[in-house]
Amino acid sequence: MGKTSPLMLVDDDPDLLRLLTLRLNASGYRILAVESAEAALAQLAISLPALVITDVRLPGMDGLALFGEIRNRYPSLPVILLTAHGTIPDAVDATTQGAFAYLTKPFDGAVLLDKVAQALSLSAPAQESPDQAWRADIISRSQRVAELLAEAQLVAASDASILIRGDSGTGKEVLARAIHRASPRADLPFIAVNCGAIPEALLESELFGHVKGAFTGAIEHREGLFQAAHGGTLFLDEIGDMPLPLQVKLLRVLQEKTVRQVGATQAGEVDVRIISATHRDLEVAMGEGTFREDLYYRLNVVTLHLPALEERREDIALLANHFLKLISAKYPKRLTGFAADALELLSLAQWPGNVRQLYNVVEQVCALSTTPLIPASLVQRALRTPTLDLLRYAHAKQKFERDYLIRLLKLTDGNVSDAARLADRNRTEFYRLLQKNGLDPRRFRGGDEAVAMERQDGIV
Repeated sequence: MGKTSPLMLVDDDPDLLRLLTLRLNASGYRILAVESAEAALAQLAISLPALVITDVRLPGMDGLALFGEIRNRYPSLPVILLTAHGTIPDAVDATTQGAFAYLTKPFDGAVLLDKVAQALSLSAPAQESPDQAWRADIISRSQRVAELLAEAQLVAASDASILIRGDSGTGKEVLARAIHRASPRADLPFIAVNCGAIPEALLESELFGHVKGAFTGAIEHREGLFQAAHGGTLFLDEIGDMPLPLQVKLLRVLQEKTVRQVGATQAGEVDVRIISATHRDLEVAMGEGTFREDLYYRLNVVTLHLPALEERREDIALLANHFLKLISAKYPKRLTGFAADALELLSLAQWPGNVRQLYNVVEQVCALSTTPLIPASLVQRALRTPTLDLLRYAHAKQKFERDYLIRLLKLTDGNVSDAARLADRNRTEFYRLLQKNGLDPRRFRGGDEAVAMERQDGIV
């Protein structure tokens, strides 16, 4: 990360902001200064700084609440708290929860610079690297994906086991390969196995290997995938589909770092980094008794969550053009791109199959296109799901307001006073909102009154 990324300063005192900016500028840092926690969160949604330095006492949301939001949304982003004497206990508590450090006002400028340098040295690998080849296969301009990759690069430097979560088709293996390339094991093997695609009777032999004669058909000695990945990374895809008996054996391998081949009497040492992935909810599986809790904690040292394609719509056009370039090389015809309305259709489509589905759609239109510029009609034909019905702002606002009022009335059984109190509005204003949205609170009350209204309307 270093001094090429800005540092964010958050303080409602303009004089202190100016002083800190000058001091840090003089040391070569670029500064982004904001005067409230709310402004800081808005800026963080646009781009991540190298470090956040925030005062604890702020108007509205205070610095501790801001730190809590940063810890939840951007766990690899370091935070330094500036605190007055009265808030020292809170600042100390925040450091136990993950804040990098706190400084008591008035603080020495040299101490601040030292803390900044320490924080940046720890977080630099996750935020910036002179060589981005490790993530070359991940095509994205999404801020959410950028945050994920920052965490991925940070954890790649360790040997911690990683669990990648995400829906089918989001690119879990692509991320696993990128982590391997960013790790110290990059020059050693990366082996991937889909635990749900291999029959249970063969999976043990596939993972751990077997000796000649271990079972019918074992006509020769064979190493397993653990041995093949020795020194490198083993990617266990769809780990949630692994049968329970094999989960026990996998746990033993992870604990003892040795593998005993099927039919063998002795175990051999293996050194592998485990990355696993699943689209299943493993917590639910543990509750149902289909996934071992002890194995879960062995695999889930660090969790990375890949967003669905619909959560990163800004990447759809970018990915579509990237896939078009790759796929068109296989065809003897010239394909130059998508028409503007074709890209709009892609961007508004629903993508239950995520990136894999998008690739399939692009491949289909490449195969069928008779013109260099792919038209919207061909994209519409390839899409098997309806496009997203985007509402105009006014309609979206009205829909949200109506749904919100309905939820309040259901929650309070049509009691307007209670609903208005929950909405932090007075009764008169709340009645106006109900009238505007055509809502009668009596319809939300149980008993004879609601039945009478239904009879009046011919419902019952």
